[in-house]
Amino acid sequence: MTNTMNKPVAVAAGQGARPAMIAARDIVKAFGGNRVLDHVSLTLQQGEVVAVIGPSGSGKSTLLRCLIHLETIDQGSIEIEGETLAKAVPGGQSQYPGEAEIRRICGKMSMVFQSFNLFPHMTVLQNIIEAPITVKKIPRDAIIPKAEELLRKVGLLNKRDNYPNRLSGGQKQRVAIARALAMEPGIMLFDEPTSALDPELTGEVLRTMRQLADEHMTMIVVTHEMGFAREAAHRVIFMDEGRIIEEAPAQAFFQSPVHERSRSFLGQML
Repeated sequence: MTNTMNKPVAVAAGQGARPAMIAARDIVKAFGGNRVLDHVSLTLQQGEVVAVIGPSGSGKSTLLRCLIHLETIDQGSIEIEGETLAKAVPGGQSQYPGEAEIRRICGKMSMVFQSFNLFPHMTVLQNIIEAPITVKKIPRDAIIPKAEELLRKVGLLNKRDNYPNRLSGGQKQRVAIARALAMEPGIMLFDEPTSALDPELTGEVLRTMRQLADEHMTMIVVTHEMGFAREAAHRVIFMDEGRIIEEAPAQAFFQSPVHERSRSFLGQML
């Protein structure tokens, strides 16, 4: 099993001259009277893999959805590669740019969901090429070889003409990863990508994700797979009740968590 713990995070020349890939500051998000994110701040550097862990209902998935604008934040700011997606307004609601600018900024990211979200009426290949053709206007003849290479990367080239109902859950999720990569994102967001899978199918998806980590893909992974978090992540963020309770390098977090809530959670998971 590959251990990426000691791999350096890619850093721009000049001691971090580039802005962070993601810089979220004091994010607040509520649904009705329920504050799901309570002043959450997060940075993500180029080439870094951050695992976000914590109990159900702690705000992990909502955080990802806010970063990619599937949800809007109430307060705080979000910058993607130095560009403002949401601007903090003192005493008021966070402000967003126009829809075209939002789409352009969020186009720097791709997200892989728990439930695959493949189009059932399209083949595997069609699922992968649809967004590059319709969103990025890439010619079909140009994207097909790239899609086939991505399928080869995730070990599913032989399934290119199959429909999703002919695939296992693990195969569907690997197709979903290939589809996300086809948009050439700088940042990949994973929302519990193995939670809908049987245990025997989880490993094949985690292997694909570890390969991306080995290739220095910038990633935030919400996961309940502690082995992946320990072995593939540079840093672990532990959330509970809408807050970041603890944040540390992965090795340090798993060896000696500081917060009692973190220790209790790990005691139940490991």
